[in-house]
Amino acid sequence: MARAVLVVAALAALAMQLAAADHPAVGGGDDATDWASLKKTICKIDAPCIRQHVVSPPPPGRKRRPGSDTARGWAALPEDLIAVLASRLLAGDLLDYVRFRAVCTAWRSGTTDPRGRGVADPSFHRRRWMMLPEGHCLYPGHPDLHGHVRFHNLDTGALVRARIPLLGEYWAIDSVDGLLLLLRDPDQEGAVRLLHPFTGDIVELPPLGALASCLTSCPASYRTRRLARDVCASVSIDAAGNITVILALDELRRVAFASSLHRQWTLSTWSYPTLYPPLSFQGKLYVVDTPGPFGQEKIHEVLQIDPPVTQDDGARTLPQPKSIAAIPATKFARPMGLVACGSEILVLGHNHSSDSQILVCKLSDLMLRRFIPIQSIGGNTLFLSERTISVSSKVLSTVKGDNVVYISSGPHHLAQYHLRSGSVSPAIDTCSLYGRKPGPSCLVHYIFSCCIRNRWSRGIIFRTDEPYWSVKDEEEEQVQ
Repeated sequence: MARAVLVVAALAALAMQLAAADHPAVGGGDDATDWASLKKTICKIDAPCIRQHVVSPPPPGRKRRPGSDTARGWAALPEDLIAVLASRLLAGDLLDYVRFRAVCTAWRSGTTDPRGRGVADPSFHRRRWMMLPEGHCLYPGHPDLHGHVRFHNLDTGALVRARIPLLGEYWAIDSVDGLLLLLRDPDQEGAVRLLHPFTGDIVELPPLGALASCLTSCPASYRTRRLARDVCASVSIDAAGNITVILALDELRRVAFASSLHRQWTLSTWSYPTLYPPLSFQGKLYVVDTPGPFGQEKIHEVLQIDPPVTQDDGARTLPQPKSIAAIPATKFARPMGLVACGSEILVLGHNHSSDSQILVCKLSDLMLRRFIPIQSIGGNTLFLSERTISVSSKVLSTVKGDNVVYISSGPHHLAQYHLRSGSVSPAIDTCSLYGRKPGPSCLVHYIFSCCIRNRWSRGIIFRTDEPYWSVKDEEEEQVQ
């Protein structure tokens, strides 16, 4: 607690120093002008800078006194300034916001409690935290884990352990905006819940059992699990706080939607292309399609699937996917997929049929018919598989920045393609090339496992010398 007071006081002192450089009067008085100037200065400080001052320890050899006048003074900040500090921390990471609220009663009462609002309020969604598989088939909810699950921050590399007893009877089938989409397992009815893993807030959704009945070729006891094996979810929240979940169901090649107010899922009347995995981004789904020759030239399209709309008779329906960008095959011979990186959607592909070069373009550029390959993606690493993930390279020791990690064709291994140099190299050291045998698994293995939902949800670490399915799925195949 004392450390939390001091580190946030250090943040405020930083703001005071920055403000004093432009406004010498700031820091010397208590009038409204001083607070207004300080408030404007804090608003200019970006989230990474705030995070550094919130979580960083004191310099070596320097001690801070919990009872200092600075700490006592900042505990009495005006409510509007408390709100500004809290909002800047929340823009960076929910856990920093929680630590901020733990400083004192005044700061707690002057900020919104995320509990009870974790799902309904998008500002509390922990978008950059990913549940990590444990390995050794220790799936989330395994008795040996005692209800605990590890989460990894894809920006900072921080690891936290949360206790989620609900995973003892539910199976995590997807992660969207940091929320876990859960399916009761085993349960032929297919009860579904949307969970905020840090606040414990839950939204009940209709069961998937009715949709799973379409899978007549599969034994009835495994239909729901088979339907949920490859699902991409998207969450949208309207002005009234109503939560709508959209599911891209690979097994049916259809899209379904429902909310907590519905008793059943509504299935789209149209199918979506499944050649490339869909991407969930800001409440919508995006997917790449190659519909075939367009005139005399082959064209790839990026389709956008919007949330359901309300018709004049009050019924809600899913609009048809709309094409928002077209890419001639002369530019992208073979698309690789879509990745969300910060506030942008990136489109990846090969410029010819071989894997020798990977091109990355912004979707916003393609929508304006500008084909401009980029070589810098903010020092991030893009992981490509069934699910795509953008990770800050500063949390990875074996990969460079501005690169793409994927399964290389030919001798299968995890390769990294560096956008600036165009070079290809192993994404992991030779000791860990094939996972735990002969060497240990590294963080790259764990993150890439998150890209394969069937491994991510079953506690299995990706290895290039093993198939993708899990032990429970092998049992299903034997039954069939």
